[in-house]
Amino acid sequence: MSSVSTSNWYCILHQLLSNRAYGITGIIIPQRIYFQALIVIFAILSFQMFSFRKLWAFTGPGFLMSIAYLDPGNIESDLQSGAKAGFKLLWVLLGATIIGLLLQRLAARLGVVTGMHLAEVCNRQYPTVPRIILWLMVELAIIGSDMQEVIGCAIAFNLLSMGRIPLWGGVLITIIDTFVFLFLDKYGLRKLEAFFGFLITIMAVSFGYEYVMVRPDQGELLKGMFLPYCENCGSAQMEQAVGIVGAVIMPHNIYLHSALVKSRQIDRGNKKEVKEANKYYFIESTIALFISFLINVFVVAVFAEAFYDKTNIEVNAKCNESGSPHTDLFPLDNSTLQVDIYKGGVVLGCFFGPAALYIWAIGILAAGQSSTMTGTYSGQFVMEGFLNLRWSRFARVLLTRSIAIFPTLLVAIFQDVQHLTGMNDFLNVLQSMQLPFALIPILTFTSLTSIMDDFANGLMWKIGGGVVILVVCAINMYFVVVYVTSLNSVALYVLVALLCIAYLSFVCYLTWQCLIALGVSCLDVSCLGSRVSNNRHAVFIEEQPAYDT
Repeated sequence: MSSVSTSNWYCILHQLLSNRAYGITGIIIPQRIYFQALIVIFAILSFQMFSFRKLWAFTGPGFLMSIAYLDPGNIESDLQSGAKAGFKLLWVLLGATIIGLLLQRLAARLGVVTGMHLAEVCNRQYPTVPRIILWLMVELAIIGSDMQEVIGCAIAFNLLSMGRIPLWGGVLITIIDTFVFLFLDKYGLRKLEAFFGFLITIMAVSFGYEYVMVRPDQGELLKGMFLPYCENCGSAQMEQAVGIVGAVIMPHNIYLHSALVKSRQIDRGNKKEVKEANKYYFIESTIALFISFLINVFVVAVFAEAFYDKTNIEVNAKCNESGSPHTDLFPLDNSTLQVDIYKGGVVLGCFFGPAALYIWAIGILAAGQSSTMTGTYSGQFVMEGFLNLRWSRFARVLLTRSIAIFPTLLVAIFQDVQHLTGMNDFLNVLQSMQLPFALIPILTFTSLTSIMDDFANGLMWKIGGGVVILVVCAINMYFVVVYVTSLNSVALYVLVALLCIAYLSFVCYLTWQCLIALGVSCLDVSCLGSRVSNNRHAVFIEEQPAYDT
C-alpha cells in the first residue's frame, strides 16, 4: 500500500471517529493507484443482514462496468434486432444479460478476494509466452471496442450538427473530451462515479423518451421477453440472435470489473468482510445490469414497434414527406429496411420529427462518451497488469487512447458515414474471437483454492460456469464463421484457416489449464511423470499471492 503522511492519517482517524458517531460506513483515503482515492469500508453495521448504507458505499464499480452493456455496438445490435425480428429476440437479450451478470460476479470475486485484478493474476500465473499472447489478444478486443465507441461519438456529433461536423472532426472532439473527463477522478472517486451515473441517466431519459413516444405493444414486448421462441425466423434473425450475445458479453469488461472493485478498501484477512463485500458487489451489479437491460429494451422496442417489416420505399416516401435531407439513404425498392446507428436516427427523425433525431443523437453521444472512458480504463488495467508497467498517468492514457483513435481517425478521413458504421460487423467479429481469452482465465483462477482460498468456485459453479462459457464461445464462433463465409474470397479462406490453427491451439492450451483448475487432475503434467516436486500443479503458482491491499 502506498505511503500516507502522518498528518493525513490524523485527518483520516478524525474522519473515522466522526463517521462512527453518525453511523457512516466508509471514508476515502488517498492512494497512488489507478484512481486517486480508495473508499474504505468499515464493518460498523455488521450485525445487520443488509444495510443500505453499506450498499451505497459499495455502489459505483458495477455501474461503471454496466456501461459496456450500453456502448454504441450494443445500441446498434438492439435497433437491428428490433427492425429485423420485432420483439421476438428480447428473450435472447435477457438471457445474455443474465449470463453476463454471472460472469461479472466471478470477475468481482477475483478482485475482492485477491486484491488483484485479472490481468495481474494472469501475469503471476501464466508463463511468459502465453502471457504475452494473451495480452495481445485482449488488447485487440479493447481496440475493437474503443473503435466502435469512438465511431458512435463521431456519428452523434454529425447528427447533432446536421452534418456540419465531419466524422473526422467528431473523432478529434472525442479525443479531447475523453482526456478532460478522465481526469475528473482527481477531484474524487465519488465525483467520477457520479459523472458516469449522470451519463447513464442521459441514456435512460433519451431512449426512454423514444419509447414513450412510439408506445410499443406491451403484450408483445412481454411475450418476446419471456417466451424463448422465434416464430417464422430465418437465417437473418438467427444471425442477429448470435450478434446480440456477442455484443452484450465483452471480453475487456471482465478485466475491467475485476479492477474496479479494488477501489473499495477492505480487510482481506477478515473472511467475514470479504464475504460481505462479495454480497454487496453482486447486489450492486444486479441493479446496474437491470438498468442497462431496461435501456436496451427501450431501443429494441422502439425499432420493433415502428420499423419492423418496413421497406426502403416506405421509409423513402416518409422522409420525402417530412422534408428530410437524408432521403437518398433509402433506395426506391421493396427490400427490407436495413438500419444502423446513423440511419436509425434519420429514420426516427423522418417518422417522429426532428426532436426524435436530436434526442437519439444525445443518447448515442452519452453511450459513446461513457464507454470510451471505461474502455480507456480497461486498457490501462490490462497493460499495467500483463506487462507490470508503472508509467505516468498521462503516458498511460495517451498510449491507450492513441492505439484505438488513430485507426478510427484514418477511416473517418477516407470513408463516409455509411462505411464507418459498416465497420461494426468486422469489429463485432474481432471481439467475439477474443472472448475465450477473458472467460477461460476468469473461470480458471476463481476455481483455484490456492488463489481464492475458501471463496473458490464450488462444484455447481465449476460445472455451470464451464457450460456457460462453452455455449457462449460456441455461439460467437458461429458468428465468426457466418461473417467469414460471407466474404466469398478463396484467399481469405486460406488465410483464415491458417490463423484458426494458431488461434485454436492457444485456446486449447488455456482450456487444458482450466480443466486442471476445475479438478481434472489427470491432465496435469505432474500426473504424466514430469519432475514436479512436492506434488504441486506444474502449470500454476500454488502459493497464495501477496495481496495488494
